Amino acid sequence: MSNAPVPDVGGWFRTATSGVALPATAWGPGAGGFGRVSHDDDLAAAADLFRGRPTLVLTGAGMSTGSGLPDYRGRDAVPRSPMTYQEFVGSDLSRRRYWARSTVGWRWFVHARPNEAHRALAALGGLTPVTGVVTQNVDGLHQAAGSAPVVDLHGNLSRVVCLDCRALSDRHALQEDLLALNPGFADRLVDLAEDSRNAPDGDAEVDRTEDFRYPPCRRCGGMLKPDVVFFGENADRSVVDRAKGLFGEAEALLVLGSSLSVMSGLRFVRRAVQQGKDVVILNDGATRGDDLATLRLHGRLEHVLTRWVEDLA
Repeated sequence: MSNAPVPDVGGWFRTATSGVALPATAWGPGAGGFGRVSHDDDLAAAADLFRGRPTLVLTGAGMSTGSGLPDYRGRDAVPRSPMTYQEFVGSDLSRRRYWARSTVGWRWFVHARPNEAHRALAALGGLTPVTGVVTQNVDGLHQAAGSAPVVDLHGNLSRVVCLDCRALSDRHALQEDLLALNPGFADRLVDLAEDSRNAPDGDAEVDRTEDFRYPPCRRCGGMLKPDVVFFGENADRSVVDRAKGLFGEAEALLVLGSSLSVMSGLRFVRRAVQQGKDVVILNDGATRGDDLATLRLHGRLEHVLTRWVEDLA
């Protein structure tokens, strides 16, 4: 079992030198319990727990693997090293490395679309009262699938924030600026992107990045950063408060596709238990909240969620 620190965003921001390696599974017995499938009776019992009851849904990276975005602790996950907030703001070389990798990985990230699990969850919200979806993901796929309200607990990669004037801008527009500033890099983008298809956005592996150029904020000339929570950075208080508000309206908590490795997610499970709320956890592989769940389910998210939609329809 590794004692390495765990990042707030599950390792979206990796560098070759950060030295913080994350194992595919850092807890639980054996190989992590992957591949198990719960009995139909257990799936029905879980549906009965949240049927007709206000329920908060907490989601993690497992929701988006079906959209081609790899997770970080699934059976096929590889060790990752997250870029810290301090490293990003304190080192020009680290920012060059991040934005170079982000430029490559963006080609795959931007084409991700909601999968069957996202669509089934959105449909479920029309069949039983869901107070909201709080997601640890930064891909915006819940919103695209039609779930509402959605709280992006760790931000959204489609936005860029200036750390000086706090202005928000569009990541799509920044991609054009990055390619224009680095024409040689742009000429190799297709090949680099092909090599990076298993690593989203800033996790994309590229070689020499010390000459990569990135632009300042157009408004004030300040430092641009993706509008997501890095390791070592606190989540926005207003976002956390909104998530807490949705939690307060719920009588049950449904956790989907999260290993609960980061405290931002595990905290909801612990608080639910303290308040006597039922907790249903559905994930392929062990989670840090397994011993806290009212019901712990195993299986493919798209299969179970589709089953619940059929049962509740």
